[in-house]
Amino acid sequence: MTYVVNEACIRCKYTDCVEVCPVDCFYVGENMLVIHPDECIDCGVCEPECPVEAIVPDTDPSADAWLALNREYAEKWPNITRKIDPPADADEWKDVPAKFEKYFSPEPGTP
Repeated sequence: MTYVVNEACIRCKYTDCVEVCPVDCFYVGENMLVIHPDECIDCGVCEPECPVEAIVPDTDPSADAWLALNREYAEKWPNITRKIDPPADADEWKDVPAKFEKYFSPEPGTP
């Protein structure tokens, strides 16, 4: 089992989860994070740290669509190992539904 990041992270990009990860399996895109499923050790410490509940176990029915995306972009984006400030407008994006199609960016971020 592994954990995955879903579209709730898009444009919020809080990094509280990164701070607690013991294996540094988070990767940063321009406007979201992903978890490398082969590096995640399934400890679960990241899940409760996410203020927008964007991290779910891969056993969650909603995770199926996100597992492949997390794997793909973890191979392309840089590793992030420490907490950084979220975007200035992150709180405005917390409750916005269906963000992927309109707002997802495949561009790498800066750790």
